Amino acid sequence: MLCDRYGLTVSTASPVARDAYVAGVDLILSGNLGPGQAFQRAIDADGDFVLAHVGKARALQLRGEMPAARQAIAAANAVAGDLPEREASHLAYYNLVLAGQGDAAVAAAKAHLETFPRDAMVLGPCTSVFGLIGFSGRAGREREQLALLDRHAGHYGDDWWFNCQHAFALDETGERDRARAKIERAMAAFPRNAHGAHIRAHVYYEDGEQAASLAYLRDWMTAYPKAAQLHCHLSWHMALCELEAGHDAAAWRIFAENVHPNATWGPPLNSLTDSVAFLWRAELAGMQRDPAAWRALHDFAHQMFPGAGIAFCDTHIALCDAVTGDLGGLEARLAGMAALENQGRLPSGPVVPALARAFRAFMASDWTGVIGAIEPVMDEHERIGGSRAQRDLVEFTLLKAYLNAGRHGDAGRYLARRREGPSGVPVAGLSH
Repeated sequence: MLCDRYGLTVSTASPVARDAYVAGVDLILSGNLGPGQAFQRAIDADGDFVLAHVGKARALQLRGEMPAARQAIAAANAVAGDLPEREASHLAYYNLVLAGQGDAAVAAAKAHLETFPRDAMVLGPCTSVFGLIGFSGRAGREREQLALLDRHAGHYGDDWWFNCQHAFALDETGERDRARAKIERAMAAFPRNAHGAHIRAHVYYEDGEQAASLAYLRDWMTAYPKAAQLHCHLSWHMALCELEAGHDAAAWRIFAENVHPNATWGPPLNSLTDSVAFLWRAELAGMQRDPAAWRALHDFAHQMFPGAGIAFCDTHIALCDAVTGDLGGLEARLAGMAALENQGRLPSGPVVPALARAFRAFMASDWTGVIGAIEPVMDEHERIGGSRAQRDLVEFTLLKAYLNAGRHGDAGRYLARRREGPSGVPVAGLSH
């Protein structure tokens, strides 16, 4: 029997198909260009190779090409037949993933991994801040993800992929020294791992080493194709480093050339949220608003995400609606969230509606309204998804509202209890 890189048997008799499948898996796990093509080579060599069809579906999903992803998972089901236990469970899990049944998929993954802990393509979607757990909306989801990775760490040894994802979970829960050791080992083993480069940037951010992060990313990105999955988001990290350093022109150049969806490719969720976050953080830092950039983002947001349902997107779209003055759009999104809550389908609870109201109040210069909306949900903002670095947008908004309201003492007290590590708070008028 042929096996994958993790020692798991695969139901194909074709070494060509197996090798192409292994290549596709590593391209997904490393965030590099071309996993879909690798899985297609595996399918061309063996059209009945179910795992290759599943891998292709996952690659398309990561690119935001959902109709094609659903076609690929349908093709997997069409040729499934009588599969071994591991592959049948693997396919059933991805049926849940592609159907958007996140909670059921996490439960299925945890059960599957008890028997097949080295199935990285099942564990993978449960990791990272944008994964099934990261976007679950559950309070405590950062600790939940770390617990899952801790549970299976012994099965992966010094594997480069596992180490980088474990490092991210550690970093997001404040275990910065363990995170740094893990990511350094991961990148030494596989330096061209884009997910690893991303996680290393987060380790730098949480340790307050923005200059080191910028130097590292400038060098690493020179050989990373613009069409690859993480190019947009890694560019966002670079733009934030330049912003914090006061290099305004460089920050805007990176944004315009590599982040804004009109100028570059990225998964729609990243292109939207990274662009909104950059523009807002630039304004909080004291830069002038770019109305044309905001309007283009507004149009992109409503085209790609017309209805409520993804907390991280809804947060950024509500901000975009508030800035562009589309209060009707903002109210419609709030109504959509209320409808989901009534159906028991708003796992992030009151957090996103509160933030939407805060952004609306900010645009009306109602600083008391901003503070009153954010403060009650401040300890729960992990529920919107995203990393601590990304959710600093919420903290910076609150700090700016304190300053604009003349509540400098509250701003100082908030800074005093802010997590240790990140060095800069680029909010105009703040002394720290």
